[in-house]
Amino acid sequence: MKDEVAHTLTESRVLKNTRHPFLTSLKYSFQTKDRLCFVMEYVNGGELFFHLSRERVFSEDRTRFYGAEIVSALDYLHSAKIVYRDLKLENLMLDKDGHIKITDFGLCKEGITDAATMKTFCGTPEYLAPEVLEDNDYGRAVDWWGLGVVMYEMMCGRLPFYNQDHEKLFELILMEEIKFPRTLSADAKSLLSGLLIKDPNKRECGRVCVRTGVRECVCVCTGECVKELGGGPDDAKEIMRHSFFSTLDWQDVYDKKLIPPFMPHVSSETDTRYFDEEFTAQTITITPPEKFDEDGMDSADSERRPHFPQFSYSASGRE
Repeated sequence: MKDEVAHTLTESRVLKNTRHPFLTSLKYSFQTKDRLCFVMEYVNGGELFFHLSRERVFSEDRTRFYGAEIVSALDYLHSAKIVYRDLKLENLMLDKDGHIKITDFGLCKEGITDAATMKTFCGTPEYLAPEVLEDNDYGRAVDWWGLGVVMYEMMCGRLPFYNQDHEKLFELILMEEIKFPRTLSADAKSLLSGLLIKDPNKRECGRVCVRTGVRECVCVCTGECVKELGGGPDDAKEIMRHSFFSTLDWQDVYDKKLIPPFMPHVSSETDTRYFDEEFTAQTITITPPEKFDEDGMDSADSERRPHFPQFSYSASGRE
């Protein structure tokens, strides 16, 4: 319960203190005797997971568009000293115009500069970076590993490492070399190779760097010298300079001047067609607390139930 409250308060702070075109925005937050409540921006273009499940694979151009908007959002968070730590397809939504919206900020870590590290083991198993699994101190580069996983899923139609058994999955993430479909371009392979280097500082390989003549991190397809993308002080700028994104103007990305490769077919801002009927058909109910007294309070806890004075919020003053 303490962790849930802590994650909710973290999400509250992040939502209140951030404003970016590719981050879901908070409209209001309030508290009752029993709950902390968010009123969020409604994003009805569906999860990327939903669309990829239908289409199996995205083109490199479509992946480049989504990837660029994710990079822009993560660059903003990192500049605000926030590490996201839970990048996955289910947390990537499309708005009604087809642009990315990142959701769910409960696992964010605040106050992280380029040299700062974290220790908490958290995230979704399939997306965990090797340094997290090894219980090492880790930095903001974990977000770029997550980017590599979601972009691999988009272009390849599967996770780079997967097993239903989590112990075997973790072993694959730590030990297995990444494999690419033959259809993937050299630029795409180079980007994914850089994002998915297992060692945050160095990846040993059996090839010689064409620039230095010594064994270093080498692109698996071009033989060019590379390092873990996003792992250095330039952070997102390293990724923005990669040849996979060379055709993009990053200010145009931020300004939403690029034409989305897919436009959701929604009839209104409240259309729900891109959400599974399993969820939209459910009756709206709020699960009550386990124990009540006559006032609706937990009888064992009513007098010492915490109040969060900084939680309530209205975005009307920021519009």
